[in-house]
Amino acid sequence: MRSIVIHYNEIALKGRNRPYFMSRLVRNIRQATADAGVSFVRVLNGRFEVELAPDADLDVVRDRLSRVFGIGNFARAGRSGVDLEQLGRDIIDGLNLPGGREPASFRIAARRADKRHGMTSMDIERTLGAMVQAAKGWKVDLGNPEMTIRVEMLGTETFYSFGNEQGAGGLPTGVSGRVACLLSGGIDSPVAAWRMMRRGCRAYFIHFHSYPVLSRASQEKASELARLLTTWQLHSRLYLVPFADIQQKALMTVDPALRVVIYRRLMFRIAEQIARRVRAQALVTGEVVGQVASQTLENMTVIDAAASLPVLRPLIGMDKDEIVEAAKTLGTYPISIIPDQDCCTLFTPKHPATSTSIEQIEQAERGLDADALVEAAIAAAAVEDFKFPMIGLRTRESEGAERGNGAPRATEPGGVQGPPPEKT
Repeated sequence: MRSIVIHYNEIALKGRNRPYFMSRLVRNIRQATADAGVSFVRVLNGRFEVELAPDADLDVVRDRLSRVFGIGNFARAGRSGVDLEQLGRDIIDGLNLPGGREPASFRIAARRADKRHGMTSMDIERTLGAMVQAAKGWKVDLGNPEMTIRVEMLGTETFYSFGNEQGAGGLPTGVSGRVACLLSGGIDSPVAAWRMMRRGCRAYFIHFHSYPVLSRASQEKASELARLLTTWQLHSRLYLVPFADIQQKALMTVDPALRVVIYRRLMFRIAEQIARRVRAQALVTGEVVGQVASQTLENMTVIDAAASLPVLRPLIGMDKDEIVEAAKTLGTYPISIIPDQDCCTLFTPKHPATSTSIEQIEQAERGLDADALVEAAIAAAAVEDFKFPMIGLRTRESEGAERGNGAPRATEPGGVQGPPPEKT
């Protein structure tokens, strides 16, 4: 059994746009399994086939496929012809593989992509079920079988598999445009970014830090979170934006109760400028209504007014327990709970305002040269690029050496450049 058959769900509803979604999904599958021993990926009738090389690591391939957005489910499969006698023998041979526990009951679930075949799906199920029962002695259970043997008849060939695995679902990465995600290093923002990625958005990550006033811990956490999230979207860019200077200037001119809202508005202005330079169409945050002082409806309205791009909040109505469970499932939780010194806690008053007005905040901002602060922060931002497989930091120095253009290192301040080229 050297094949894996992949099915998609939501793509089937895309009508005339379906070929575009399918080609993007094929490209993502190829990239995700590029070093895992896959011979080729081909499009079949309503499904894909991944053929494994003799030296392929099945566990690695399965893990990679489970992270490709757009896949509904997949299964290791064998390939046969349309002759039922030969197909039945191939299925029985596949069931005789050593090491597996034999089920007490089974059923055959057959589908015909080509309706011109002489037998109906029910006839195929009866014929193959009788052959398997005679060979194995298992009980047929159509309602709750321990094993479901799936048979997919496609014109001149047939695939058979024993059970399937859930895919990541959603839409293929890249089909829904680009978003700029504010990545704090906490529990919420990575989950919010992942939710947008699952809807087909390519996420660019923006992390604000207060180094050298505080340690590099938050930057290191943001890098690890970006590295993990890249296993889902295959290549990512992280912007590390220094924010301590802005906070110190606000400390001298802004009422303590208003500082948190001012900080967030300046973050949104910076994030929007980065978003526009990488052609992102929205900002994304992990905010939840009522979670902290800046996340009241009144304050979020005032903060949103600082940006002209839409601000998306995928977690807005979730509670903390739900987000924690999602983070644990995603794998970001152990990283997010590592202790660090977050810039949001620097110079934060004990009693921040929970209900501000746009007039009040704009009056407070008049003591700051916001445009100059935003430009300085963007100019000082460092950039890290990640790629998966062979996940890791790809510095612009190494890319420049390959191209001979002498580009600066990604981890050094160098300002914000445009987006990396799409991989083909």
